[in-house]
Amino acid sequence: MTTKTKNNVKITGKPEHPTIMFAHGYGCDQSMWRFVVPSFTDGFQVITFDHVGSGNSDQSAYDFEKYDSLDGYAGDVIEILEENGLDQVIFIGHSVSAMIGALVAIKRPELIKKLVMIGPSPCYINKEDYYGGFEEKDIEEMISTLEDNYLGWSSYITPVIIGRPDKPEFSEELNNSFCSIRPDIAKHFAKVTFTSDNRNDLSKIKVPTLIIQTEPDVIAPEKVGEYVYHQISGSVFTKIQTAGHCPHLTAPELTIEEIKKFLNYGG
Repeated sequence: MTTKTKNNVKITGKPEHPTIMFAHGYGCDQSMWRFVVPSFTDGFQVITFDHVGSGNSDQSAYDFEKYDSLDGYAGDVIEILEENGLDQVIFIGHSVSAMIGALVAIKRPELIKKLVMIGPSPCYINKEDYYGGFEEKDIEEMISTLEDNYLGWSSYITPVIIGRPDKPEFSEELNNSFCSIRPDIAKHFAKVTFTSDNRNDLSKIKVPTLIIQTEPDVIAPEKVGEYVYHQISGSVFTKIQTAGHCPHLTAPELTIEEIKKFLNYGG
């Protein structure tokens, strides 16, 4: 099976241009980038895709053993790039995909030229002197609720993730996206996402990295973004003036501006 089918890979723009890859977060799909992508198609070859189990990917390709860690998803990104003969790619990852991109940059640094992390969290659980935003019991309760009543959990959590009560249409869109995922896959991916601990990987990232932070962000608080910034040598930290965990949906102009500034493109 090709990655084009497995991951619903879409490539736009001209192949002679630098390549930029957009990777969606948990419960989402590539359509979440629709307000951002058009601003890059003139100067870049653009790749969007769906993680296996999400969007219009081939859900039959979901392997619970392979995707029992974020390494499985990183392996898919590597496979997409290799299949299309690409390297030196600018990787833009939202939420959990920020860490997936980090793992790719560590495993195969020749594939990633620059890394943009939107709302990253290397570990959601508070650990000793580390603040992740959630106590372990909070995550355990969330996963238990998710397992008992996924649709109810989805309708509760999506407005929290969006964080913009003035934009209920995006909460509804995200809820519909969550609900389109096969429940057993959604539960498994959530558990992997929220129990992963990739703090020790951050110092291994050697490519230029931008961290985009919103405030407030209940899912990945500013303190977490600052931690990521301090752990990645030479990284850039920027805060955009909008609330919620999905600025590429709710504040795309601000998101585009910061990405372009980092890439020295269009301004």
